[in-house]
Amino acid sequence: MTGDNHERQGKRVLLFGASGTIGRATAQALVQRGHDVRCLLRAVGNRGLEDLPGIELREGDVCNPQTLRDIAFEGEGFDAVVSCLASRNGTPQDAWAVDYRAHGEILNCARQMGVNRFVLLSAICVQKPLLAFQHAKLAFEAELQESGLRWSIVRPTAFFKSLSGQARRLRAGKPFLVFGDGQLTACKPISDRDTANYLADCLEDEALQDAILPIGGPGDAITPLEQGEMMFAAFGLKPRFRHVPVGMLDAIIGGLSLAGRVSSGAAAKAELARIGRYYATESMLVLDPATGRYDAAATPSYGKDSLGDHYARLASGETGAHLRDHSVF
Repeated sequence: MTGDNHERQGKRVLLFGASGTIGRATAQALVQRGHDVRCLLRAVGNRGLEDLPGIELREGDVCNPQTLRDIAFEGEGFDAVVSCLASRNGTPQDAWAVDYRAHGEILNCARQMGVNRFVLLSAICVQKPLLAFQHAKLAFEAELQESGLRWSIVRPTAFFKSLSGQARRLRAGKPFLVFGDGQLTACKPISDRDTANYLADCLEDEALQDAILPIGGPGDAITPLEQGEMMFAAFGLKPRFRHVPVGMLDAIIGGLSLAGRVSSGAAAKAELARIGRYYATESMLVLDPATGRYDAAATPSYGKDSLGDHYARLASGETGAHLRDHSVF
């Protein structure tokens, strides 16, 4: 970022969600810029954080208000809160507990402790909310905007890790799965490192404060078909695709929803299937409210890391997919 609205002095930052790959990258980006960072983790022992100078690790449950007050904030002054916290699977119970209520408690503590800045990692998919986790995120976004704090709401497009779930299929000689013709959707994927640097920018650039900030990675928007071609090229394999009808997902959702009337487990699986269908049919780009269409040109680009380079590192074993709950297939 360039301009005259930058603040370079180090700040005391309280970071949530540092156990995830984006959270770890954000901790590193903040320290590299001279900030002192405290992280609240479910369990201390996260490789890559313990030996990083300028990082203080605390252990506790982010969903416990007393833990937030007594362990995370602990009566100390912070200049800013940065949250990369998100529900692990997007099911309604988890989403409202983490994406909404836990964030609400963090915001309450921040206000009580005199914190004046809050940077939130959200998601671009909340533009068209059809799922529980999207509604939970939007509910907290609204509270943050009315909080009186300086705020930045960052809405990234697809992450590299969410587009890496089929690496094992390709290694096993299986085809790359696409829905429909493989061109139903598009995105401008962004790396953890570039996302982290953008979050750090929000503490320094006044133009990024009190703003909702959609952001994508460098280059043109790409379709799932193009993603598959890039992955095959990285692995040195001949492209092979299997085209899956979206109607198959609809049938799965219908069956699980019916079973969900008597089984909480089936209801949770139905929500996961709805999440999968959403990402199979909706682009991760800026949505034009006037036309209802996704607009690649209106989706800002940021950073240097490309998905093709990520796939090359994945193929060489230099990096892993780190999917956790992010894999659709």
